Amino acid sequence: MPTVLRLAPYRFFFYASDRAEPMHVHVAGGDGSAKFWLVPVRLHASRGFARHELSHLQRLVVEHREHLVRAWHAYFKG
Repeated sequence: MPTVLRLAPYRFFFYASDRAEPMHVHVAGGDGSAKFWLVPVRLHASRGFARHELSHLQRLVVEHREHLVRAWHAYFKG
């Protein structure tokens, strides 16, 4: 499960088994985890994050979307 971005205290990563799903990224930090679709960016699932933290994470995903999409293609299509 490659980490493709780290923005303290968050780690953005993929699972090797994610290939069959639409492009997305998992985010973990503290006691929380979330999954965001990348096109378009939207929250798919979460646990342990407060609503304001999820909003912040979504902004981070939007801000770094190009990098995350490139990383997805490099890892799964590479």
